[in-house]
Amino acid sequence: MSTSTQSAVLTLEDATFDVQVRQSKQPVLVDVWATWCPPCRILGPTIDALAEDFAGRAVIGKLDADQAPQTVSALGVSALPTVLIFQDGEVVKRLVGVHSKEAYTAVLDQLLD
Repeated sequence: MSTSTQSAVLTLEDATFDVQVRQSKQPVLVDVWATWCPPCRILGPTIDALAEDFAGRAVIGKLDADQAPQTVSALGVSALPTVLIFQDGEVVKRLVGVHSKEAYTAVLDQLLD
């Protein structure tokens, strides 16, 4: 029996952001990050864990700031990492910097209640 280690984290891009995030029927957590950002690398495993924990209930995605400059600008992101949580296409929570897994979980749980 083989085990899959494929990430449940969705890779977001400028071209598909509206469809994948703004039109989602589920809450969406978006991690805006960059490869050159050390705190972003620290947050990475937390985002992966959230994707597993919320599979089927919420969408967890990563948006590379360097690869999606239009979306990053439109969202008003000026510091990395920034986690945006969307519901019904709108940002309902913005968390700048690295926070605990519990902080992100609490927001998602509240939206799912």
